[in-house]
Amino acid sequence: MAERQPEPEPISSANAVFLGALAPGVNGPTWTTLRFAFVMLGVCLSVMLGLAFSSSDSWLVFHVAFLVLITATLFLLLSWFLAQTGLVSVEHQIREMGLAPNDQKENREGVVKTEDKSL
Repeated sequence: MAERQPEPEPISSANAVFLGALAPGVNGPTWTTLRFAFVMLGVCLSVMLGLAFSSSDSWLVFHVAFLVLITATLFLLLSWFLAQTGLVSVEHQIREMGLAPNDQKENREGVVKTEDKSL
């Protein structure tokens, strides 16, 4: 009979975001959090742009419009980069950081014997 592998525990979104900040690649929950942060930044900058227009200060309008341009450019570049590279699964990030419990197969294949070559 084949042994049953224990099912992996579900990972919360907050843990996936923290893991995504430390591990290579971007996972789905981290990208969703980044998009939400950009949406909130866009809302704040839109309100600031409206207030700048209402104050009739041309330098303030120019400054806030430049911030909107920087934000839009950064978001588009991040979206393009992730479209080129793709998202990484949370499980892959866990394995890459060495936080996953080791399987017996991985232990047999992954064991590296080091020799002491001291004089």
